Amino acid sequence: MMTQYQTITAADTVLRDGTIKLHGPEGFEGMRRAGRLAAEILDALAPMVKPGVTTGEIDDVVRQMTLDGRAVPATLGYRGFAHSCCTSINHVICHGIPGDKVLKDGDIINIDVTPLLDGWHGDSSRMFLVGDVALKARRLIDVTYECLMIGIEQAKPGRRLGDIGAAIQKHAEASRYGVVREFCGHGLGRLFHDAPEVIHAGRPGTGPELKPGMFFTIEPMINLGKAGVKMLEDGWTAVSRDRSLSAQFEHSIGITEDGCEIFTTSPKGLHKPPY
Repeated sequence: MMTQYQTITAADTVLRDGTIKLHGPEGFEGMRRAGRLAAEILDALAPMVKPGVTTGEIDDVVRQMTLDGRAVPATLGYRGFAHSCCTSINHVICHGIPGDKVLKDGDIINIDVTPLLDGWHGDSSRMFLVGDVALKARRLIDVTYECLMIGIEQAKPGRRLGDIGAAIQKHAEASRYGVVREFCGHGLGRLFHDAPEVIHAGRPGTGPELKPGMFFTIEPMINLGKAGVKMLEDGWTAVSRDRSLSAQFEHSIGITEDGCEIFTTSPKGLHKPPY
């Protein structure tokens, strides 16, 4: 089936219709602002993430910073989700729900934020170390960040989405880690989740062609053990089936004429721990 692309202007009504949206300069400018706010929020959390802090307290800070930035948290009320970020600890792969959970020495946590600013979504997540973290967890986090950046290196006009997934899979499996397939990156912009789906495994040369103006996330989820996923009864929280540690990093990017632009780069250079 032929991939459908749709050129978007500032005046267009944007619907999730299966087409891959191609954006112009106004879209890039909007995503830069939203992405920077997402990165600034994650930067501000770095000194806060320590033993004794609850995930609910983190959520409160994310919500207030988002509102202070003249934005709203895109997750708040999304399909019934009642929080401003996702907090995924240890064997939680993604979509962990903030609450009374207290961070302990040795934990690792992914915090995922998406401010909606002036109609544009800035979606990003990072891993944080809580206190003294074991070497195996640190190594998993390092490789997961490397997977993200290796995937981004493939994001150029003329390449295909399968090139991104194949590069990530090769790097992760070289360390005998499992690559989660059930959750993936996604198109975004004026919609939170849109086409295309960005699978973090695959074959080179397959999938839709990358074209200037495409916006999407790359967000590999890498398990220390096998790739299997289990959903908890809350309907949101995904955990590793073998309860092995899991890590994730996420950037929002836009394809340019000669490569890609990362919208969610840390202004303070806090790309990966230790911060």
